[in-house]
Amino acid sequence: MSRLTELLRQARKADKQLGDDLEKEFAALMKRRTFGLVFEQHQPEAVELPGCDVRRGDKVRVLPPRGEVKQGDQRLWRVEQIERVDGSRVAHLIELDAEQPETQVVITDDLVVVAEFNDRIYPGLVETGRVERGGDKPFHTVINAENYHALEMLTYTHRGKVDAIYIDPPYNTGAKDWKYNNNYVEGDDDYRHSKWLAFMERRLEVARDLLNPEDSVLIVTIDEKEYLRLGMLLDQTFPEARIQMVTTVISQRGVARDGTLSRVDEYIYLVFLGSARASEVQTDLLGAVSAEKPRQMWFQFRRNGAGSLRSDSPNLFYPLLIEPRSRAIRQVGDPLPLSTPRDEYQAPEGLIAVWPLREDGTEARWRTGVDIARRNVGRGYIRVGPLNKKGLWPVLFINEGGVRAIESGDIQVSGRGPSGEVVLAGATRERVLPKTVWNSPAHDAGWHGSRMLNDVLPKRRFPYPKSLYAVEDVLRLFVVNKPHAVVLDFFSGSGTTAHAVMRLNKQDGGRRQCISVTNNEVSAEEQRGLRKRGLRPGDDDWESQGICDYITKPRVTAAITGRTPQGEPIKGDYKFTDEFPMSDGFEESAAFFTLTYEAPLSVRHNRAFERIAPMLWMKAGSQGRVITDLGEDGWDVAETYGVLENLDQAGDFVARVAEAESVKMAFIVTDDDSAFQMVCRDLPSSVLPVRLYESYLQNFQLRGGR
Repeated sequence: MSRLTELLRQARKADKQLGDDLEKEFAALMKRRTFGLVFEQHQPEAVELPGCDVRRGDKVRVLPPRGEVKQGDQRLWRVEQIERVDGSRVAHLIELDAEQPETQVVITDDLVVVAEFNDRIYPGLVETGRVERGGDKPFHTVINAENYHALEMLTYTHRGKVDAIYIDPPYNTGAKDWKYNNNYVEGDDDYRHSKWLAFMERRLEVARDLLNPEDSVLIVTIDEKEYLRLGMLLDQTFPEARIQMVTTVISQRGVARDGTLSRVDEYIYLVFLGSARASEVQTDLLGAVSAEKPRQMWFQFRRNGAGSLRSDSPNLFYPLLIEPRSRAIRQVGDPLPLSTPRDEYQAPEGLIAVWPLREDGTEARWRTGVDIARRNVGRGYIRVGPLNKKGLWPVLFINEGGVRAIESGDIQVSGRGPSGEVVLAGATRERVLPKTVWNSPAHDAGWHGSRMLNDVLPKRRFPYPKSLYAVEDVLRLFVVNKPHAVVLDFFSGSGTTAHAVMRLNKQDGGRRQCISVTNNEVSAEEQRGLRKRGLRPGDDDWESQGICDYITKPRVTAAITGRTPQGEPIKGDYKFTDEFPMSDGFEESAAFFTLTYEAPLSVRHNRAFERIAPMLWMKAGSQGRVITDLGEDGWDVAETYGVLENLDQAGDFVARVAEAESVKMAFIVTDDDSAFQMVCRDLPSSVLPVRLYESYLQNFQLRGGR
């Protein structure tokens, strides 16, 4: 029900004639045509927070009895008082937004806290797990939250810092694919389209604040049900942007549409902000790519994933002996026995031994044995790259498929490089800008969305996941030249966007990070069965079936480790741009969080630091460790930021910050502006000082109550 309709109902209840007269005027007004997109501004949404303790002053709903399948009382109540009765917490409630409010007394276990979208929120984060394989690379983050509130939280950590947003919002099919104010929006809802527009507008307006206005892109996928309205909404929300729409084939088989043409495509809106532009790539995406010659011939020679350690295959741990100036491989040494430390190996004079080491120093193994390596070195199929910042020499090789293509003549060798490696004439092609119609087998959502997800998460269902390669291809257009890009997906669903960003990083050694936001909603079908079992949102058995905990987090973890949730190596290979076993995983790290709702007084008095701490870490780049405890000294410095609470220790803090070249932010906890300025004067000019908790509280005071 729209806000205006609700007001008319209230007016009619107070004065029937007045209500009828207002409704006539409203109907006449609605007949007038207004230029542009016009839709109902519905009542602000509300989200239930089953994990929050009920406190005095909270807004709450009364839950239906356990075992009840029907939806419960949707009225909102205010907690006036909480007392203990027979060992239980009991709340005294008064009805909100009623002329003659009712009151009742309810045990707090039967209440759920509710946050409305016009309320001020003060968010925090609680870490729920992590997976680490990325060395010093920034972490990807997955946030379990209502996405509007997560976007509000990100205005503190990432305002103007996001390079690309990719979202696949609900398509508004009328088949219970999304909720508005705790109710599924079904096909017979008279306000179905306006609710969707109000839902999207609120989120896009906050997302706008996160995008870099100088150079960024918003990517939105949609089908035919809302694409016209979405186009107008984007034009209205981003009036200064350049907007283009792509038609992309997602299934050659097609989907029947009640006697109309079978649908094989959907649409992608590209919203270009500032100087953003698409990069040229190696295919225009209009024609099939399966018949093309391989675009990438050189792959990492060091093994990743399951079974990749030196101890797993000692015979595959041997030195490549290079001449350091030219990086030419002069010899391939014999395998080093597992019992012999590599430090005891003496390279011949003038040569350096290159070992298969990970960035963190772990001893791994090469992909082939010594005999094949010696053969391929002689033919120029292995090469060594420049020494990187970690003091490692990256080694690339041409796999057996590439060797066969060269030796069969499918790929021509045009010469030799400076270190003796082959230069391939057919390995690269002229780069082009994609066209506005895409028809690539790689974008088939069945094969490379649903089936791939089943390989990664066997027997776990998720409706209509995107093709991994479709997301990868569209992101590549805008972040291929941004190796440190921040990518956001606030309808992350199964986690395809994070997976695609990891693949892009592997292809060029990038350090891009993805922020994925999804709720822990349980599907409408599953909810009925769970309620029959007497479960409610917030119960462990209920939450374990939610999207975030059951799909998103496990997929991101599996993609990085190369193993399914059952601990088995993922079957199959990645295809197209970069082909390698999925069981190799990625050298990436990810941290998982749940959004919390804090009391501003607790924040101001430094009693919520542990939950604010992950936000400070994200604001400083999501790299290294999270500072969660300031210890007895009242300060700490991590890889990219420091926090000072005890100003008496400012000297030691500033000295430590000055020693750490990677530190770029310093958070100072003080209510005294002069004390804050004093610390600022002593900090290195390269370090950005941020005052706590003034900056945090002011950010959400300004954003809230809209």
